Amino acid sequence: MGAEFEKLAREAASNNESYEAYLLRLTELEVAARAANAVTARIRQAGFPVPKDFETYDFTATPGLNKPKILELARGQWIEQHDNVCLIGNAGTGKTHLATALGLAACREGWRVRFFTAAVLVNRLEEAQKQYRLDRFLGQLDKIDLLICDELGYLSFSRVGAELLFQVFADRYERSSLLITSNLPFGEWGQIFQGERMTAALLDRLTHRCHIFEMNGESYRFRESMKAKKKA
Repeated sequence: MGAEFEKLAREAASNNESYEAYLLRLTELEVAARAANAVTARIRQAGFPVPKDFETYDFTATPGLNKPKILELARGQWIEQHDNVCLIGNAGTGKTHLATALGLAACREGWRVRFFTAAVLVNRLEEAQKQYRLDRFLGQLDKIDLLICDELGYLSFSRVGAELLFQVFADRYERSSLLITSNLPFGEWGQIFQGERMTAALLDRLTHRCHIFEMNGESYRFRESMKAKKKA
């Protein structure tokens, strides 16, 4: 308001607008600016590695992917219902791209989002435990509407790390949403959580209300690399 009131006042005077109309325009401008700033802040706090949207994702590269369903999820109703999303498939098929795009859409809809790779999240949990700050960190995660855990299965964890990650995932059951990307099918998640009982307990909770997308196909990065070589 402070930045724009003089300009709008001059416009209102020249257009012979009423004071009420001028005040309405000024207030609408303030509300719009605050909303835009809030979205910017949520995106910054989410910690996305590189912002990516649906417009730059090549859906034709994964013909088995349900594009309408993905775009429907961008509306965010699944977060309101405390559902989960799992993107499962080969490396290079765009799982991180879609996870980021869904996270950005959630930020724009007003949800609080945090993005971690699985390795970074486990490291943060183990460090917090060693420094006697685990409850504080878990409390911070508990306030997040959508927790994105990327690249689950690419690196192995210690037993303690796997148990801490299980705790985070299990605590969100029917309370808030998870979005997980993994190169491993569910049948191989025992490698991550180092035990069939823990894995079964997690999958039982995770898949209860979950939108699961299989993204197997040729690596997008490999395909682009081959195109570049042909041009050269």
